[in-house]
Amino acid sequence: MYLKPDNFTIVIFGATGDLAARKLFPSIFELAGFRHLPDEFRIIGTGRRDLSHEGFREMVARSLANVKDENGNLKGFLDRIFYVRLDIEEQEGYYRLHGEIMDAEGQPGVCSNILFYLAVAPALAPAIVGNLALAGLGEKNVDCGGWRKLIVEKPYGINLPSACEMNRAIGKVFSEKSIFRIDHYLGKETVQNILVFRFSNGIFEPIWNRHYIADVRITIAEDFGIRDRGAFYEEVGLLRDIMQNHALQLLVSVAMEPPVDLSADGVRDEKAKVLRSIRRHKPEDAGTAIVLGQYEGYRNEKNVAPDSRVETFAAVKFFVDNWRWKGVPFYVRAGKNLEKSLTEIVVSFKCPPQNFFGNGDGCSYTANQVIMQIQPEETIALRFGAKRPGEDVVTDPVFMKFDYRDAYPNEGMTPYRRLLLDAMAGDRMNFIRQDSVEYSWAVIDAIREAVDGHRPEPYPPHSRGPESAGRIYG
Repeated sequence: MYLKPDNFTIVIFGATGDLAARKLFPSIFELAGFRHLPDEFRIIGTGRRDLSHEGFREMVARSLANVKDENGNLKGFLDRIFYVRLDIEEQEGYYRLHGEIMDAEGQPGVCSNILFYLAVAPALAPAIVGNLALAGLGEKNVDCGGWRKLIVEKPYGINLPSACEMNRAIGKVFSEKSIFRIDHYLGKETVQNILVFRFSNGIFEPIWNRHYIADVRITIAEDFGIRDRGAFYEEVGLLRDIMQNHALQLLVSVAMEPPVDLSADGVRDEKAKVLRSIRRHKPEDAGTAIVLGQYEGYRNEKNVAPDSRVETFAAVKFFVDNWRWKGVPFYVRAGKNLEKSLTEIVVSFKCPPQNFFGNGDGCSYTANQVIMQIQPEETIALRFGAKRPGEDVVTDPVFMKFDYRDAYPNEGMTPYRRLLLDAMAGDRMNFIRQDSVEYSWAVIDAIREAVDGHRPEPYPPHSRGPESAGRIYG
């Protein structure tokens, strides 16, 4: 049961962009419809376009055209929306923003509690927070009480030095407890359930270690290319876009130790320890523990260089060098334009000490697995061996499957709805802390240095990726 947050104003930088239209405004509107928002709240969008309040409301209304409005809440919701023209680099607009925020007399808390959402390129964050401070809108110069919070989209920098610099710049204006680094994967019900599955079930936790687990395989595959994100991908690439955040966050959820409690720092302490324990790759790992690929046709995409060496696929073998996981490989495969869209974690258990039912001493790991699918299905399956009916003793792998959608129809929240509500309430558990950001970048920087000078291998669209990727599985 969620408690309503304090009365507040949410300020969205990049409010005329794609993220705001597809995710933020629909999510905020749905939160209002479910009565998760306070009695008094305002939404202020900013952008470079010269729009009136009414013109901006019409734009927002178009983004909500496909959202259900069973209770007729749309007009009242739009009346709470305002617009300020603002160039991120120019100070003048921030003073206009300050005036609009403070123009909320008779609405207690609305001007004193402010959530800033940076729906813009993360590289712009230092300029934004610096100008907020100069305009009297930073956390450290609150002029009418209350709180200030900041949500930042990924990627948080492009490498470890830039991430450290970004953290330093933002930290001058906002304390760590008020910074919410968002990764929408952490808002998914199936990702959050990994901790519940592990730590609330005595069936699995005693064998969740190197003595019983053979390997862990994580897949984040998409059956489409980069679409209209050519300029972004040329700057970032798949390692920075997916591996540094989504993939490593799934890995730490599988590998972390039980937290001392369910506080935000209790959980995030254990995640940070895993990231710190990941073995750093070296140049000799290129081709054996690291394979990068680029789908055929990528160089013909809009805003992509004709001789681009940017990767759209990565397969990496990780090791977590700690007491629980020493020697257990974590295979992570992520890519664009693969055969199907799929995000899943497969935990394969070791064979029994003596196999009576196979050929010789061997057995198949595929009959000893826990499979957690994040998307497109939302399921947890247990695969184990069972005797096929008949006189002969023949084993087949069979499934027991739990499906979220069957068990909980019409329940749960979309990731952005959940994470927005968490940020409004000040719950930081499902957001990424500064030290984890920096440990993650240290891991990715080591991979990039290890493959420096290697060209990504081409692979056909809608395939499994480069043929050589199979080598990393041993």
